[in-house]
Amino acid sequence: MSTRQTKIDLFNYTRRETPAVKVGTLTLGSGNPIRVQSMTNTSTMDTPGSVEQILRIVERGGELVRLTTQGSREAINLGAIKKAAEDAGCNVPLVADVHFNASVADVAAQYADKVRVNPGNYVDTARTFKHIEYTDEEYAAELERLAERFTAFLNLCKKEGKAIRVGVNHGSLSDRIMSRYGDTPEGVVESCMEFLRICHRENFGNVVVSIKTSNTPIMVTTVRLLCRVMEEEGIVYPLHLGVTEAGDAEDGRIKSAAGIGALLADGIGDTLRVSLAEAPENEIPVAKELVDYITLREGHARIEGEIAPEFDYTNPVQRVSAGVLTIGGGKVPVVISAPFEGGNSDLAPDFTVAGDTLVGVSGTYPLASISDLSTISADEPHFVRVEYSDLTPAVVEELKKRKGCIIVAYSNHVNPVGELRALVHKLIISGITAPVVVYRCYDEQSIESLRIKAAADLGVLLIDGLCDGVWIDNPSLPADEINALSFGVLQATRKRISKTEYIACPGCGRTMYDLQGTLAKIKSATAHLKGLKIGVMGCIVNGPGEMADADYGYVGAARGKVSLYRKKECIEKNIPEEEAIDRLLALIENDRKQ
Repeated sequence: MSTRQTKIDLFNYTRRETPAVKVGTLTLGSGNPIRVQSMTNTSTMDTPGSVEQILRIVERGGELVRLTTQGSREAINLGAIKKAAEDAGCNVPLVADVHFNASVADVAAQYADKVRVNPGNYVDTARTFKHIEYTDEEYAAELERLAERFTAFLNLCKKEGKAIRVGVNHGSLSDRIMSRYGDTPEGVVESCMEFLRICHRENFGNVVVSIKTSNTPIMVTTVRLLCRVMEEEGIVYPLHLGVTEAGDAEDGRIKSAAGIGALLADGIGDTLRVSLAEAPENEIPVAKELVDYITLREGHARIEGEIAPEFDYTNPVQRVSAGVLTIGGGKVPVVISAPFEGGNSDLAPDFTVAGDTLVGVSGTYPLASISDLSTISADEPHFVRVEYSDLTPAVVEELKKRKGCIIVAYSNHVNPVGELRALVHKLIISGITAPVVVYRCYDEQSIESLRIKAAADLGVLLIDGLCDGVWIDNPSLPADEINALSFGVLQATRKRISKTEYIACPGCGRTMYDLQGTLAKIKSATAHLKGLKIGVMGCIVNGPGEMADADYGYVGAARGKVSLYRKKECIEKNIPEEEAIDRLLALIENDRKQ
């Protein structure tokens, strides 16, 4: 599907137009500020603990707070929590998170300001990895049953004046959807659209929509596909953004900023949550900084660009480039960094900077400006700085001739993503196949701020397949941390794997064990296993599904009990929590010996 068939402007920042949705006292969508939110990890039956956490979230700037509602008693207790929060002077809207039991959603609508339902398990059986065949008649009958039950819920929400979120998680698609569409972006979108069509038919507009997955590029392209399908069907609702199971610390922040930032850059998103396996209030500053950074682009000087005909916005592929040195030609993206001592050899930069030269393992290469090209052999490897404004017809012709050229793409525009996209699309249209390294220079005083901004800028360009390497420059921060950030962005976008990948949920009231402490212990014991993907999940709601592409999974099964998975297969069930980490490590070690 060509980008020309969507309203998204790749080069100029404009918010996607949506209707307004009222959640309690808060309005989102329709040009309102992008709202940031979090979710408690307390038991929803623990009224004082939940209120205390809500107050901490709001104090940091949270504008909505979600709580898990496993059953009717938790849904009812939302009323007590809401009253206690209001008595403490806090009127933040509360959102009930419902899975598996549609009747709980009915109860929650009486107490929460918004009710999140998961299409994968609202009426259908959540996916069990069984192959189930549905005839057209059976499929239609299930849809009719779904529509009848969901319409009754919508009528209740109309009566109560409540909003809903149709929140699809890639990890909990129903068997019915899986049977017809498989584990695909199309299946995720259809799972969502089935519910949105009912909302549209019933003239229920107080709807927010989300699609989440732990795989950042899949999350981005699936939300893009949803926007396209909604546009085609004339059904438009505000969007909630998030990368689920992002993990903690720098990895969680980089992964979230890369995925959410890629969509915010295109004006997509009306509210968001950065899901970290940490105290929930820690999510808010990350979300706010990301929103503030992207929305600075509003009203920027227009960038005139042309989209390459072969570019597919909902299914981008890597730009075809010639190989020069170890860059381009289908190789993994390279990292350029300032020189530093020590560090993990797996995170050693491919090239380091030495004045006007770049040093690689095989030699030293000039870093030139456009005006210097006449002094450099066209066939010898060399790097050349290029800005979008440099691409005059004469320069385009010169770059076409240069077989040894590696383009270092610069932008100082307030919308660097838009200008760098315009640059690379012009290279594609002009037939220039030189590899492209994207250079971004910042002046951040903290590495955390740099992680958020650099991941947001570079993530979308990597997901779109527009570059063959990254070069992050921030003179006031340590080069080793910037280098690690570069590799982190490549890992978050699944372009280059250099360390262990952890798919870890943020935890909530359903979590069956000490998730944060367990994650820290597992990371400490497995950090040396480069390329291995390990899922650490609080419960079974999305656990087996979201970690479907993980090599191993550690999933809460009951209070103090854990089940271990090898890919999609449950290997050991209901292990005592105190034994589970050792058993996981033994499972990994035994597999590695075979």
